[in-house]
Amino acid sequence: MIRPTLAATGLAALLAYVSLVAPARAANELREVWFESGRQAVARARAVEIAPDQRAKNVIVFLGDGMGASTVTAARILEGQLAGRTGEENVLSFERFPHLALIKTYNTNQQTADSAGTMTAILSGVKTRAGVIGVDASVARTDFAAVRGHELPTLVELAEDRGLATGIVTTARLTHATPAAAYAHSPERSWEGDARQSPEANLAGFPDIARQLLEFDHGDGIEVALGGGRGYFLPEGAPDPEYPEMTGTRLDGRNLSEEWSQGRANAAYVWNRHQFETLGPETQHLLGLFEFGHMRFEFARERDPAGEPSLSEMTAKALDMLERNPSGYVLVVEGGRIDHGHHAGNAYRALTETLEFASAVQTAVDRTDSSETLIVVTADHGHVLTIAGSPTRGNDILGRVVSNDETGEPRTEPARDSRGDTYTTLGYQNGPGRVVRWAVWPEQVAGLEGLWLWLRASLGILQRHPDGDRVDTTDPDYLQWAATPLWSETHSGEDVAVYAHGPGAFFFHGVQEQSYIYHAVVEALGWTTTPPAP
Repeated sequence: MIRPTLAATGLAALLAYVSLVAPARAANELREVWFESGRQAVARARAVEIAPDQRAKNVIVFLGDGMGASTVTAARILEGQLAGRTGEENVLSFERFPHLALIKTYNTNQQTADSAGTMTAILSGVKTRAGVIGVDASVARTDFAAVRGHELPTLVELAEDRGLATGIVTTARLTHATPAAAYAHSPERSWEGDARQSPEANLAGFPDIARQLLEFDHGDGIEVALGGGRGYFLPEGAPDPEYPEMTGTRLDGRNLSEEWSQGRANAAYVWNRHQFETLGPETQHLLGLFEFGHMRFEFARERDPAGEPSLSEMTAKALDMLERNPSGYVLVVEGGRIDHGHHAGNAYRALTETLEFASAVQTAVDRTDSSETLIVVTADHGHVLTIAGSPTRGNDILGRVVSNDETGEPRTEPARDSRGDTYTTLGYQNGPGRVVRWAVWPEQVAGLEGLWLWLRASLGILQRHPDGDRVDTTDPDYLQWAATPLWSETHSGEDVAVYAHGPGAFFFHGVQEQSYIYHAVVEALGWTTTPPAP
């Protein structure tokens, strides 16, 4: 049995104490403390019991979209600093997991990956092209005629076929690339609704991604699907229940949200917090669409007029429903807006999304039995966020760099570059930080927040470099400086980490291809699988 110690280490507790009561000593822990912390880590490793023949009954795959190594490090520090500590000594929930591997993220045709191809690899065991979902690399983008016979069975489909319960939770649109890879097979990630498909595909009757969620024909269907994206489920011209000025986009006239409730026994569709919180125990199939587009960023979630559940709350609700199945379950949870914060060049949004993602992981740890549930936490790719500048220990991770003097003690003024300008610890290799300084793309928000941000951009409100000493770099709307000006920051190509806890976690080791994650999970479940048909 695998019994990892998830409690905070003695080192972390001591460093927290030092940070709180003796900030001046925070960077000068005793050498005995560091030595003892190493001995404690070895003892914890020795205490992990591995039973190779133990099988997982349940699997939860957590995917932090865009959560590369620098994102994890910066979020770790931010969480610690928000708790009043120096931050560097902090540990995120999933960083306590006993098993770890590095994952290579490239697509078959692209050195720096996209989410469609990467999540397909994670959930099918086969690497594929960028931009395609649930199909192999022989299918060119938008070639719908080539899809038949080249679909890749997904972990969720296989689980349903074996009688397990399944769920998908995301803060992005449910039809977005990452969640779609759990249930859809499409030659184009942008075909989320029929209005976005090619006329030829619609004429041929090829199902868009939203339709594929409704027409999912494995087992008794997906039990729980929670996220955003109402626009692709509502018929053209139908007003959105939360934003009446917005209307549905479906050209086929179908109302897929209504069809979900009508086509399944004890099924429910919800779109606001009250409905979500008052669901009856009789609900067996749940569709929750809490935004017209993507759900709100976590820091702005409370501004939503109809109310939105957090990623942690959606994870708990999914577990409430899936745990009823005595055969077990497979749950896929995506922190989708980490990626969106980075694309906007906005570290505040990306990092606070990461903290809520870590909270959702802790929710799952607290709710499950480590002897029967395998929890896997990973990312599809990273982003070009950098942490640099020689800041002193405990320097605000969102602030300007304050370095140490010749004696190793913090200076009293921020560091300056060769031009005499101050600079921040966090920056991006590319992005909108050198173009227009607004927080997020209009399509990634909804309602008044989106309108305000769009107006700021349209009016050309710029934030030139140098930012000036009076600019608040910790403001949620501040965009970190980018070395290369692009309208949208890009993904990065370095390896990402995968963290594992529970039966079969020991399969995660070394440096692996991204498709390996699927095979390790299937092995942990004890399934016998065959290669997908060509």
